[in-house]
Amino acid sequence: MSIKIYGDPGSGSRRRVTSAAAAMGIDIEIVNVDLFKGESHTPEFLELNPHGLSPVMVDGDFVLYEAAAINLYLAEKAGSDLAGKTTREKYEILQWMFWSGEQWRIFATLTFDEVLGKRFMGRPADETIVRLAADKIRAGAAVLDAHLAKHHYIVGDRLTLADFDIAGPFSQNERTKIPLNDFPNLVAWQQRLLDTVPAWAETKREVDERIDGALAGAGIKL
Repeated sequence: MSIKIYGDPGSGSRRRVTSAAAAMGIDIEIVNVDLFKGESHTPEFLELNPHGLSPVMVDGDFVLYEAAAINLYLAEKAGSDLAGKTTREKYEILQWMFWSGEQWRIFATLTFDEVLGKRFMGRPADETIVRLAADKIRAGAAVLDAHLAKHHYIVGDRLTLADFDIAGPFSQNERTKIPLNDFPNLVAWQQRLLDTVPAWAETKREVDERIDGALAGAGIKL
């Protein structure tokens, strides 16, 4: 029985899971969930994740949500060193993944909700929230930029799950205009991922096609 991953092809979080699974050589079955049609809030989907968010993994009778948790599960199941080769490396990866969830991606998601999500609902963005999120992203990006001046990847100078987690905001930054491009080492690291991780480049095309198509369909010009 294959591992199923439920999510929208425009989701940066689904991208984190599908690209990491590909990098680990794990076969998955992707089940598309159209967020724009409200499919993440159907009774059937809410049985999988009562929060109405994706991605969700189903492996036999085991259901798991949150992209970071899914990636850690997949890495353990596959025996992949993307979750760390040593105890020290494992906890460094977890440190960055936890930081990403609490101090980094949350503000990119908030910006997406304000700048793009509200446009689909015909509502204006709250510029106070947009500025607050941008300030938080700049603060985090400055730390990352200094770190990446000395490292090719987030942990151990090789690809790990921490890279997928922290790279998530680049899925929408050209549309939301979060200030990632102001940090040259961060931009160079992102390009390195696109150049060396085929699945990261492929899922970028997938996200771009999905979101740009949705914007065009709704008559929204950025």
